[in-house]
Amino acid sequence: MEAPGERDSPTEASQPVMEEEETKTFKDLGVTDVLCEACDQLGWTKPTKIQIEAIPLALQGRDIIGLAETGSGKTGAFALPILNALLETPQRLFALVLTPTRELAFQISEQFEALGSSIGVQSAVIVGGIDSMSQSLALAKKPHIIIATPGRLIDHLENTKGFNLRALKYLVMDEADRILNMDFETEVDKILKVIPRDRKTFLFSATMTKKVQKLQRAALKNPVKCAVSSKYQTVEKLQQYYIFIPSKFKDTYLVYILNELAGNSFMIFCSTCNNTQRTALLLRNLGFTAIPLHGQMSQSKRLGSLNKFKAKARSILLATDVASRGLDIPHVDVVVNFDIPTHSKDYIHRVGRTARAGRSGKAITFVTQYDVELFQRIEHLIGKKLPVFPTQDDEVMMLAERVAEAQRFARMELREHGEKKKRSREDAGDNDDTEGAIGVRNKFY
Repeated sequence: MEAPGERDSPTEASQPVMEEEETKTFKDLGVTDVLCEACDQLGWTKPTKIQIEAIPLALQGRDIIGLAETGSGKTGAFALPILNALLETPQRLFALVLTPTRELAFQISEQFEALGSSIGVQSAVIVGGIDSMSQSLALAKKPHIIIATPGRLIDHLENTKGFNLRALKYLVMDEADRILNMDFETEVDKILKVIPRDRKTFLFSATMTKKVQKLQRAALKNPVKCAVSSKYQTVEKLQQYYIFIPSKFKDTYLVYILNELAGNSFMIFCSTCNNTQRTALLLRNLGFTAIPLHGQMSQSKRLGSLNKFKAKARSILLATDVASRGLDIPHVDVVVNFDIPTHSKDYIHRVGRTARAGRSGKAITFVTQYDVELFQRIEHLIGKKLPVFPTQDDEVMMLAERVAEAQRFARMELREHGEKKKRSREDAGDNDDTEGAIGVRNKFY
């Protein structure tokens, strides 16, 4: 099999862009009337660039590798062709969408339901952290679309009687570079073995792996590449800054920035679950409305945090990279990289949480004496030198005392929380799968 990516004819994929001026409606792209109405109801008046490129090719039945920056309507680019094909040949268990994180799975499912509500499309979300019995019941009803994280889907393929994907027609990998990565290697291989080879495959992501072997693993047939952004891009309207600070004053500078830009909504990225939790407690002690979102919280708490933030009940969301990919939260004004991402590509996904769908936004990255090399890599990847975010050092230092006190309280609370968990685990016999049993978690997300 030839290597995909090398011999995709870019000419095919770039033709529709010429016609972009004339092609304004979904109808012109070949989408059926019922779905065009659904798009109108959702307020999608005209297709985005990636949709203009990908939808006509997908409707012709081609395999697609779609590259577009975050917030550019990728979900619509694969959901519409799938629903279109489903209308032509209705069948159960028609399409499978694989995503790396649970939250993204729920978000994609919402889009499918919204687009397909008038035609009665049923979808099931199969992710870890949720009771698998209720999922088995949902699968027994044979939904049209399954949106899943790889680990939990395999559980069901192996253990749920009567559930198989032998009739599958479409496989979509959203954030495909992450799914084809080492994290999910064994899971993806197992899934590819039990679904038909004769199917359509779509890979979508903002950053795509160059490694041809990895793409071959997804078993694409003569794919077309639809690249809206060939370079790793961050959106035009995003103002990006950095602050160079000693690592021991990181907390103090964070509080200073939250005060300076008060009235905005913030998403603050930390590298570990523990640091996320600690910083959230620290900010709460200082009177900020901050909520954490990380992989050691139970699924219901994670969705609860997200919904509070989406509903603007909280203005600061502290998250690990669980939340950096694909989540569409319309009103994030400022993204703060409190801990610099170790993979430069994660930077693009993180800052892609703001300046979405044509709005503007700010991204501020904290660079300590230990992060200089990582920061240079990020600048190299996005191809621009970032300006310094202006700060008044004397004002920052005036906060130091209050922040130090709050740090102490946060540490005490964390310790108490840890002991409480330990006790409750001993009581429960340590066999539960709640956020209490941290242990070594399976790779579910």
